[in-house]
Amino acid sequence: MKSASDLPPGPHPTRGIHLYSRLKPSTTTKLVCLFVAVLFFSAARIHHTPESSPRPHDDQREPTIEIPPPPKPESIIVRRLPLPPVAPTSDVGSCNSTINPRGTGCIAKTSGLQSGNYLPDDVHVLAVADFAGALAAPDPASIYQGRQLIIIKTNNKTFENGDAWKCITCGVSDENSRGRGKGMDYPQAFLDGKKVLAGTNIVECPDGLASETCGPESVRIIPLRWDTTADGSGPGGSMRELRLHPDNVHIGFSSLLATANGVSQFSFFGRISYNPSPTTGEPLAPRYDVVDVSILNHEQRSRVIATDPEDPTQLIINPQSLTVGELRGFSGSGNEVTWIGYPAESCNIDVFAADLTDGTVRRLTSHPDYVDPVDISPDDKWSVVMDTRASERQMFLSGLRGVPPIIDLLVTAAVASVRNNGQRRFFKPWLIDQYGDRGSYIGQQLNTAGSGVPGSGDVNDPEWNGRADPKWSRDGTRIVYTEAITESPACGGKNPLPCYESTEDGGRNERIMVAQLTDREPFDVPRVEPRPDVVPWGTPFPPGSSFPEREGVPLGNYTLKGKVSGWADVTLGGDKETGLISSVSVKYHDFSDDGLNILVGSESVAKENPTPFMEQLHWFSDLKQTGPNNGTKVTSPGGFHLSIDVQYNFFHATGNLTTTVNGKEYRQPANET
Repeated sequence: MKSASDLPPGPHPTRGIHLYSRLKPSTTTKLVCLFVAVLFFSAARIHHTPESSPRPHDDQREPTIEIPPPPKPESIIVRRLPLPPVAPTSDVGSCNSTINPRGTGCIAKTSGLQSGNYLPDDVHVLAVADFAGALAAPDPASIYQGRQLIIIKTNNKTFENGDAWKCITCGVSDENSRGRGKGMDYPQAFLDGKKVLAGTNIVECPDGLASETCGPESVRIIPLRWDTTADGSGPGGSMRELRLHPDNVHIGFSSLLATANGVSQFSFFGRISYNPSPTTGEPLAPRYDVVDVSILNHEQRSRVIATDPEDPTQLIINPQSLTVGELRGFSGSGNEVTWIGYPAESCNIDVFAADLTDGTVRRLTSHPDYVDPVDISPDDKWSVVMDTRASERQMFLSGLRGVPPIIDLLVTAAVASVRNNGQRRFFKPWLIDQYGDRGSYIGQQLNTAGSGVPGSGDVNDPEWNGRADPKWSRDGTRIVYTEAITESPACGGKNPLPCYESTEDGGRNERIMVAQLTDREPFDVPRVEPRPDVVPWGTPFPPGSSFPEREGVPLGNYTLKGKVSGWADVTLGGDKETGLISSVSVKYHDFSDDGLNILVGSESVAKENPTPFMEQLHWFSDLKQTGPNNGTKVTSPGGFHLSIDVQYNFFHATGNLTTTVNGKEYRQPANET
């Protein structure tokens, strides 16, 4: 387990755990980066509730629970999964009999590889990848081309043909895939072993996906449609980040909405229903419809930052706000929904969870670095996340703990985009118990074995970066995840980081890994019963409904009171006609939320958007905190001026922003690194 003694000691989770006794690469990659950033851009238009301040729905106070000591480090063995051979080029026929004597196809060197979850047998893992170099038709091997769904054996055995993997969707006829969606991201298996949710499709094989008799003749790729028009017409609403609920009856998903003020994002919960003969909407082919949809937004608890209804000159921050931005999935029991939320501490991007019944919100992570992909174990006792905490990349922004998320009304999209350098992620997989980050405990990194030498290809080679989504086996003993090696322009050329050749088979730039938690005994979890269609704190969203308006805090001067002592003067400036905020200034006067750390000083940010996706921040910071989280957050005399396109995530800045905590200094990355 990585020691965090040199990191600022984080507070115990402020959101208590609500538990139950029952078990509970490409353009696509760029768009994912964009959409995550857009989530925060829109969240900045929505609203800290000091405990001493009145607030609506006070019965939703955070629950408390006695938090045990952190778990001890456990033994972990990480190994690679076998994959199809690599085509030397994308040319027709390059995947010849020398490369693959069995004629079962090749994948591209960079194939957009993405692992999914385990089939219910806990033996096979799902994945999607781009096949390339197929022979021309009518050769039987011509079917191994393009984006495809595969399954991979994890038990060192093979299928009857000698391969450890099998393509499920290769060769499926047009008739058996009428109206299919283009993408097949985040593949997730149903518990019957016969179906997979892959993007906006459900892939079916009646004999079972792992059966030797499951071939292209028996596989169907069936589109998934969300009806958003009152008369049922059209192609339906746009769905992204689809996640299968553990009851296998419902799904969650996010959707983007273009508005006059930018792009907004909401998330939804609905039931999937097979429609063999649709009479309205597109496609007019057998499909699955998403019905009885609710928007995961609580009308009275949707704001994170708002004005106090009893004193409009006071700001309040509500940690129990309930607007699910970008959906990340569900807990193992299906009792909670998870999402990337508006920061609880300034510049600190975390994962949150809300109980689908009573709306209790908890913060799953609190480390200052960036987290995004997350999967909760089938028994709800652990989370696995992809996080930048090993690299400390975000610490110059977020290392000073406990600062209220006020400037985040402007900076969150840019801050979230710093986590990447173009296509390069700085993610590593981390195992965290159900009580989250606390004290010096920041979880246990899964892939620490090896030499750690860049370019070695070892399990802990720092040039191999984690991708979404890590997934648990159903018995709780294994975690599967995908990695990709750093490629130009994130290395080589003007970048001081050299590029390393992949040591994987065929020079593959991606790989799938399985972490075996060897100290653990496998467990059985009962099947999750179907949930009600209604989410009590959500809002029904029948066809024809409109997205709710997100009201921002009005421009003006405000006071934010510390929960224990002190206050902050806040000024929100911007366009008086539109109400859009373009500058935030905060001055702290002996501000304290915990009675231990005292914050003084000032911070101000102004923002420009030369294009909808280009964030330009003019940032001045002079903060000092005394107490256990003793430190400073200071810009150079001329300020810190950041320019970053949220589509591409290349860091450009003039001036410096430096955070020092308990004597350790955190500086920004060099431009374009």
